[in-house]
This record gives sequence, structure tokens and C-alpha cells, in this order.
Amino acid sequence: MNNWFLIYSTRDSVQATILKGMLEENEIPVQILNKLDSSYLAFGYIELYVPIHLKETALLLIQKGLLN
Repeated sequence: MNNWFLIYSTRDSVQATILKGMLEENEIPVQILNKLDSSYLAFGYIELYVPIHLKETALLLIQKGLLN
């Protein structure tokens, strides 16, 4: 994933899905890497990656989305 940038990580799968949808609505491709432990959800994170050339736009959208 050399050309991808870790834009956000969370333990909340719903939040990850909402952010992924918001980014995709704005034509930003998103890859999700789920590192949550399947037995103990307190371990690990769900990571969202975007192409590195779109990271600034994605960061602005996420900040705007999280403020609402």
C-alpha cells in the first residue's frame, strides 16, 4: 500500500462505514483494513486508507464530517 495514506482509524465499524461512504460520495477511493480481533473487539483498529494524492481533500472532508 505504498501509494495509500492511513487517513483514519477507529474501533467503531459503523463510523468506519459512514466515513467510507462519505469519502466515496466525494469520488475518493477508500480501502478498509480491518485489524479488529474477532474475539475481543477491544484489540485492534479498523483503518481507512486513501490514495496519497487525495489525502488533503480526504482530511478536510473527515474533519467537516466529524464536526457535524
